[in-house]
Amino acid sequence: MSDTSPAGSAGTPETPDFDEMTRDIAEVPAVEVIVTVAVNLMSAAAVKLGLAPEEGAGDKYKDLDEARKLVTALAGLLDASATEISSFHAAPLRDGLKSLQLAFREASIVADEPGQGPGEKYTGPVYG
Repeated sequence: MSDTSPAGSAGTPETPDFDEMTRDIAEVPAVEVIVTVAVNLMSAAAVKLGLAPEEGAGDKYKDLDEARKLVTALAGLLDASATEISSFHAAPLRDGLKSLQLAFREASIVADEPGQGPGEKYTGPVYG
């Protein structure tokens, strides 16, 4: 199948249609974008913490240095957007963040001092 549209107006698998992508993102409310990014950070952090859902995949993908970065980024995003998203959205994200922080503490061979764990500069100390 050939593309008969004018050059640059339609994307192919090799070249995405950025005009269409821009229109699509323009229709998405900011809260949905923030929540989607937060969920993606949570998912990536869980995998890097060795919590991958596939049997035996935990240690395969475990990387605490990467997990620390992702959890800290998540905490910063939630801290910065706290007044922008409703508690309806924020409460479960904060619960997920705390669970990741506790999982990080549990997975670490040498525990961080309270307040020094990933994202704790934004959330305050997390105790396990």
